[in-house]
Amino acid sequence: MTPRIEVSALDCLTLRLFDRIDERNMPWLLAAAERLTERLGSALIDLVPSYTTLLIHYDLNRLTADQARAEVLGALNGLTAAEDLGGREHLMPVWYDRRVGPELALIAERAGLDVDTVIERHAAHAYQVFALGFAPGFAFMGLVDECLATPRLATPRKRVAAGSVGIADRQTAAYPVASPGGWNLIGRTPVRLFDYRQDGYSLLRPGDRVRFEPIDHAAFLRLGGDDSAMPSMEYDR
Repeated sequence: MTPRIEVSALDCLTLRLFDRIDERNMPWLLAAAERLTERLGSALIDLVPSYTTLLIHYDLNRLTADQARAEVLGALNGLTAAEDLGGREHLMPVWYDRRVGPELALIAERAGLDVDTVIERHAAHAYQVFALGFAPGFAFMGLVDECLATPRLATPRKRVAAGSVGIADRQTAAYPVASPGGWNLIGRTPVRLFDYRQDGYSLLRPGDRVRFEPIDHAAFLRLGGDDSAMPSMEYDR
């Protein structure tokens, strides 16, 4: 690990700890986030973790750019990886089906597998939540089995239904709200991922781990899932 500090804005620094996405990064990123939060105190406006970086938004009325940089370097002194990520474990039910996951067959064909095996492999791993972004509550998770890695769609859909579960390269995610999107859809979860009434709004946070649990259509509906917006109605071919 060779930390680098980059200027992102007049009052923002990016602390880059790694150059490659890896699940082993998260203990270091969370440890650095805790140190920075303690060290910067009230001068810290926001701290945003990502795959390999931390975005540090600080108060210019309390710190100069040079002081902020010095504080960041000081926070890294003797840094060790967090032993306990402190995140929550989530079991997320998913209805894996071509009706809501039109790329299931495509991924299976690319991997030389049948659809049932694709589902088994996707549901076999506990995924690390790396970052939130794109839309409120949208959690970037990984890493999926290499054989399931699939590039984003060349043309994004105009509308992806809330709860849609997809794959993009070696990442996986569930759409918290209906929005445009270019991920390969493989199923849908009935879980509410974003709710302004809950603390922090987002169900998932960096450091959490998620395991997907295959369920059938009846269970999906019983748990409050909505199958009314099928992909064929969501975008134009």
